[in-house]
Amino acid sequence: MHNKIYNSNILITGGAGFIGSYVVEELLKHEPAKIIIIDNLIRGTYENMRSFLDNPLVEFVEGDVRDAELLENCIKGVDYVFHMAALRINACAASPREGFNVMLKSTFELAELCVKHKVKKVIYSSSASVYGLAQHFPTPETDNPYNNQTFYGGAKLWGEQLFRSYKFMFSLDYVALRYFNVYGPRMDTDGKYTEVMIRWLDCINDGKPPLIYGDGSTTMDFVYVKDVAKANVAALLSDVSDEAFNVGNCEETSLKQLLQVLLEVNNSNLISEHREENTINPVSRRLADNSKAKKLLNFEPSVGLEKGLYELSKWYFEKKKTIVYNV
Repeated sequence: MHNKIYNSNILITGGAGFIGSYVVEELLKHEPAKIIIIDNLIRGTYENMRSFLDNPLVEFVEGDVRDAELLENCIKGVDYVFHMAALRINACAASPREGFNVMLKSTFELAELCVKHKVKKVIYSSSASVYGLAQHFPTPETDNPYNNQTFYGGAKLWGEQLFRSYKFMFSLDYVALRYFNVYGPRMDTDGKYTEVMIRWLDCINDGKPPLIYGDGSTTMDFVYVKDVAKANVAALLSDVSDEAFNVGNCEETSLKQLLQVLLEVNNSNLISEHREENTINPVSRRLADNSKAKKLLNFEPSVGLEKGLYELSKWYFEKKKTIVYNV
């Protein structure tokens, strides 16, 4: 396969974030000429970029994708763009107007600038949220998106359709990647909507019973962040355009099973406690069908849940020790 990345200039919006920082690390293996990161550091951090911030091939621009002039300055002269900047799903629900400006308006401006400056290809971070509660399990990309009930899922689907129309109208090549439940070191740990894994790791750390809301039968498809980064690079290296791909681990894991594996990798004998579910989750199942990505991108996930949770736990407990030590 031709190495498109070698000696090329690449922009990553949200490159200081959880997934974006791993994409930078993966790209650097292919010897680009330059990687430009634009990130407002609301979700991204300098800590995420520690391994490459001093690399002369990487330029970090602290700024917001809503700044059209700054965005254009970053896009000028680049060959490829990874569009990863986004609000979290709950942040979109809390402030739809901000969600519109970040998720839709900025994506439109980016597409316009990519056409203007003749960008060769865009890799767009979409989401399994576009499906809502899917019709089929495993879920193929052909499932319809009409069960989505979230602003976030609607915005991600709109982004896919935007790039599809720009491919038709302006020959702008793109690939959209529909991430399932991404986890791993550097994942968000703070704030009101902390991931369930992090809450349970805190319980393990503190010796407190981990809580499960509801019966624990809700399932997800947990995909390790380094596999997601590899899928992004595979999408760029391929000659495929005008396609959307699922990026999951192709394993359905219930919350009860997830907690059991997390306790096992941490040698914990804590007993969970159940609480009444205080919200109605309209999406009770997730399970990706990755066969399209395997066929067209030559991508397959390689990190199983046990190894991934071990790496997450190791990172998180080291992080907590560092915080305590610094205090």
